[in-house]
Amino acid sequence: MMKPVSTDLADGILTITLDRPDQGNAIDMALAEALLEAARAAASDPAVRCVVLTGAGRMFCVGGDVGGFAAAGDEAPAFIKALADKLHEAVLVLAGMEKPLVTLVHGPAAGAGFSLAAAGDIVLASEAAHFTAAYTAIGLTPDGGLTWLLPRLVGMRAAQELILTNRRLTAAEAVQLGAVTRVVPADELAAEGRRLAAQLADGPTRAFGTVRRLLAEGQGATLADQLDSEAAAISAAAGGAEGREGVAAFLARRAPAFRPA
Repeated sequence: MMKPVSTDLADGILTITLDRPDQGNAIDMALAEALLEAARAAASDPAVRCVVLTGAGRMFCVGGDVGGFAAAGDEAPAFIKALADKLHEAVLVLAGMEKPLVTLVHGPAAGAGFSLAAAGDIVLASEAAHFTAAYTAIGLTPDGGLTWLLPRLVGMRAAQELILTNRRLTAAEAVQLGAVTRVVPADELAAEGRRLAAQLADGPTRAFGTVRRLLAEGQGATLADQLDSEAAAISAAAGGAEGREGVAAFLARRAPAFRPA
């Protein structure tokens, strides 16, 4: 039996693939648990320097497995709560890990699939991708962090429209609004994703992790507190191996070697 999430580690890049292509990579409990397992492994393994999240088949991810919701019958509230909690554990690990996350969105992303797609530090989408909140179309409300992340990416007014009306965003529109980093031709997406992930994997992983934390904390911090956090972070980085190597390479006019020997 195939696992609902597959992983591949090569040259410091861990690719996590949502792997229920016949179901549009719909999120059931098995997939949520497998995603959490993969996320924890990525976060804890020092050999992993960059994480790539993508989907198998035509879809990136259609969101929750609505058939499973229906099958739960009167137990649907408890069933969906447990599923959302498990997915949210995975989201928190991916958001908090000290290494960059790239999402490659090759096809439709809806519901929690939209949440996962937008969670990347860098989001590359093919021309075939499109994005839909979808929840209210079936009388439900968002999960996966969409109501936290989307207003921060596209602004409150655009987030309200997208979630309330379920307007479908093309990949180009998603770039214009700020939900996606850039659009890549479909036949070039995988190669561009590998190139970008390799660039990040060669970079200062610890500094990247601190940047992720600063950007997340900065959304709710005062300017004074954020300046204090930045001062503490840059001073710590200067004393670390990456900072010392980066400064030495700059002065020697050579490329820095951030990967451990």
